[in-house]
Amino acid sequence: MKKVVRTTQAPTPIGPYSQAVDVGETLFISGQIPVDPSTNELVRGGIREQTERVMENLKAVLDEAGLALEDVVMTFVYLVDLKDFNDYNEVYGKYFKQPPARVTVQVSALPRGAKIEVAAIAHRS
Repeated sequence: MKKVVRTTQAPTPIGPYSQAVDVGETLFISGQIPVDPSTNELVRGGIREQTERVMENLKAVLDEAGLALEDVVMTFVYLVDLKDFNDYNEVYGKYFKQPPARVTVQVSALPRGAKIEVAAIAHRS
């Protein structure tokens, strides 16, 4: 059985998708961009500030589903510029005690002019 996960602590979806879908022991989290859920605005600053906001949004969705960053087994990271890799990687790494598997790719553009988007899969152990 699948259950849609929604929280006001992460940005409201800007299209026909859910923040996350819970299927048994696995949570599939849609891509999170650096939108502050309290203002619905893209955060100001560079890749470090945007990465931090994205990670906080992921944490909020995980929390709503009763999970934590430690339960994340895979992330999919989309960067507009791979030159931002080191700065994003440094901030991203602070959020995981045991980093999950990951894919990081450069894309030509992201919604609302974001520099980063992160999707994730988490598993209940």
